[in-house]
Amino acid sequence: MLDKLLAKETKLSVIGLGYVGLPIALEFSKKMKVIGFDIKQDRIDLMKQGIDPSKELNKTDFDGCDIEFTNHIEDVRKATFHVVAVPTPINEHNLPNLNPLLSATRTVGKALKKGDIVVFESTVYPGCTEEDCVPILEQESGLKFGIDFKVGYSPERINPGDKEHTLTKILKIVSGSDSESLDTIAKVYESIIKAGIHKASSIKVAEAAKIIENTQRDVNIALMNELSLIFDRMNINTYEVLEAAGTKWNFLKFFPGLVGGHCIGVDPYYLTYKANALGYHSKIIDSGRVINDSMGSYVAETTIKKLIRKGHNVNGAKILIMGATFKENVSDIRNSKVADVYNELVSFSAHVDVVDPYANSQELLEEYGYELIPEICDKYEAVILAVNHKEYLKLDESYFKKITKKDAVFVDIKGVFRGKINELEYWSL
Repeated sequence: MLDKLLAKETKLSVIGLGYVGLPIALEFSKKMKVIGFDIKQDRIDLMKQGIDPSKELNKTDFDGCDIEFTNHIEDVRKATFHVVAVPTPINEHNLPNLNPLLSATRTVGKALKKGDIVVFESTVYPGCTEEDCVPILEQESGLKFGIDFKVGYSPERINPGDKEHTLTKILKIVSGSDSESLDTIAKVYESIIKAGIHKASSIKVAEAAKIIENTQRDVNIALMNELSLIFDRMNINTYEVLEAAGTKWNFLKFFPGLVGGHCIGVDPYYLTYKANALGYHSKIIDSGRVINDSMGSYVAETTIKKLIRKGHNVNGAKILIMGATFKENVSDIRNSKVADVYNELVSFSAHVDVVDPYANSQELLEEYGYELIPEICDKYEAVILAVNHKEYLKLDESYFKKITKKDAVFVDIKGVFRGKINELEYWSL
């Protein structure tokens, strides 16, 4: 199959052109003909102009790419190798929302032909590809799995905002439904991945490997957040403790903070969901999630307490939150825990303004119910540095003093201004 793809005798399709799918589609399209499919016409229109709706890629990244952007299923039928890279979020009850994945699977199923291979990249619980997706492919196509078509799983490892660990530089895990499909899938990915390929022994192993990558980080960050809760009661700065402990060669360097986004704050719930279905109730993973999900409220409540101690009237207190995205230097607001800070502060009747050089104000309004202010033009009782965008790191205490009132509180969630704020009331996790 790879030879035909490289000879452009057949095509490869990528279903879902978000922050994961688009880089994959463009990279493959430098070597072969690619069908880039997305259900949203406005996104298709932007990509046809060489614009990444996720704002991760530059216009030059589209140069020299043999790719057709479309939202028509008929175009997907031209491909024989299909990559599914749609989001797998959770719902309001922290349960897996497989609707985007199952919808994308139905799309591929309607386009499936004998001899085709389907590879899933979306993060799922172990067993999802074979137990949930394969039956849909069979139903929609009328074909028989293992005889007429084959599947694989190759977990995405994209890190939004990371310009060093990009797609081709990250070792790729691949798996297949049999040895033949595994070999083919590995060869196709080897054509673009410079870092190399790791062949997992089964699809379930590959699915599990992906989900524990972020679960491990989540649990470790939860430990740091819990330590922060403890050390704050001891009047000890957590970052100073971690700095000292980090001088030992085998100390793992994790830090406290708001855990949002569509990976670390989501993936563990897929694993615990599957564990619950099998009769095992997670203890460590669930506890980590409880701690991390509570940190937004904790930051807000601590800010309120600091204001009261400084003699400020909380009712109507003006508070500025700097940063609204889920992490620094990206535009993605999905599952941003800054919203938890905002909502908790508003519940105390505080007046809260939010600024962010990357976030889209309309998207924030639709997702969380608040907008960005166009510019900072007020005096605040408190400033919360919630996201460490590079633009904010250039500021100093004189700037923060200009935008705050007397006896103002400065909350530095990630501790980047530790030792640099002396005249304002300073606090960090």
